Amino acid sequence: MSMPISTVSVSSSIVFGVYRNCLHNLCKLKYGTSNVKPSKMDIFLSGYAAGGVQVLVSSPADMAKVRLQTQVSPHPSSTCALLTRPKYTGPINCLLTIVREEGFLGLYKGCFALMFRDCHSFATYFLSYAVLREWLVPFEQSNTEFMGVLLAGGLAGVIAWSIATPMDVIKARLQVDGVTQQKYRGVIHCVTESVRTEGAGVLFKGLSLNCLRAFPVNMVVFLTYEAILKQIKPFPT
Repeated sequence: MSMPISTVSVSSSIVFGVYRNCLHNLCKLKYGTSNVKPSKMDIFLSGYAAGGVQVLVSSPADMAKVRLQTQVSPHPSSTCALLTRPKYTGPINCLLTIVREEGFLGLYKGCFALMFRDCHSFATYFLSYAVLREWLVPFEQSNTEFMGVLLAGGLAGVIAWSIATPMDVIKARLQVDGVTQQKYRGVIHCVTESVRTEGAGVLFKGLSLNCLRAFPVNMVVFLTYEAILKQIKPFPT
């Protein structure tokens, strides 16, 4: 738990920071000024870039989280409990063990699946929020702004995770692959083998839980985001 908690603020800062900077520079490049309403494509591309950049930071932490969650620990009552210990004793130990046994690039195992997941999901995330917010809050400073931002943020999170879940499943399988024996040759092979043996529904394992978590979390995320934007708006950019 300590690893995702300690890195979530960093990765979120990177995502929103890269998104805003990309949007700012893209508008200046296309329109000559950043003080203009960006197009839907501008928002999509900026979100896509943000998702790709944050993978560089989030991939090792995500690897440690998945390895720790999927390792099998002996039952306390087992006679083998004293002889068999978990391979990883914590997130730092997990990262060091991976580097020692699999090399530095082992920290980025499943990185292509993670990048595919995050680029598309964050592009969809920011675009859906912008569209929903514009629809729910047609006028700034209106009475509906607070609830509109909450609803748009929550729905954007649900939509993004609906896009992300299939590749999230594949990413997790690639990250634990090879701990005991190598099963998948890559992203495409993992997708085809998973669907062949378990059916297409396997790609949506955990979707309902992801969406249930995403709605309230992203309500708060975008409410905070909008509040911060209002505070920094008076400063020149």
